[in-house]
Amino acid sequence: MVELFKHILELDFDWLFSNYGTAIYVILFMIIFIETGVVAMPFLPGDSLLFTAGLFCKSGHMDLLILLPLLFIAAVVGDNSNYWIGRKIGLSVFSFKIKGRQIVKKEYLDQTEQFFEKNGTKAIIMARFVPLVRTFAPFAAGVGKMNYKTFVSFDILGGFLWVFSLTIAGYLLGEITWIKEHIDLVCLGIILLSVLPIIVKLVSNRLK
Repeated sequence: MVELFKHILELDFDWLFSNYGTAIYVILFMIIFIETGVVAMPFLPGDSLLFTAGLFCKSGHMDLLILLPLLFIAAVVGDNSNYWIGRKIGLSVFSFKIKGRQIVKKEYLDQTEQFFEKNGTKAIIMARFVPLVRTFAPFAAGVGKMNYKTFVSFDILGGFLWVFSLTIAGYLLGEITWIKEHIDLVCLGIILLSVLPIIVKLVSNRLK
């Protein structure tokens, strides 16, 4: 399990496919579900995983028409799970500790709430493309008892845009030799672009 987790974080699709075959669909489904559905797991690769999955489809190892709806369902079900965790358990989740350390940091929720205040309901869509905020946005919506019909409408749209745009981008760009040969750099670039809004916010707060 530890080795599997290591290769997931490294986005080592060749290893995953050679060891698990078509079960890789299940693994990818679970990664997206856990990242979006478990408030304590905001560090899993989301954006870069979708892009790399698209590249892997281009190589013929996976079927894009199967992968897209599968990951879309995982993203929506994950967010809805996170929403109801926030709605039913609420802020008590921040009292959970492992070896005396909080498994969920309150500051992440505070940042997400500020994100909501600034961007309103469209934050549900925008949050899909921002690491950490992506995980805490549905939880914050649940804690704040956001109208569920409103939440699920924006969430479905956001999940569709997130999964389809990044996965198809990886699939279309998979023909470019440089990208195939420098996938590590490409994924690093995606991660940097994803966290750029957070970096800008932190720098802005520091300057103030």
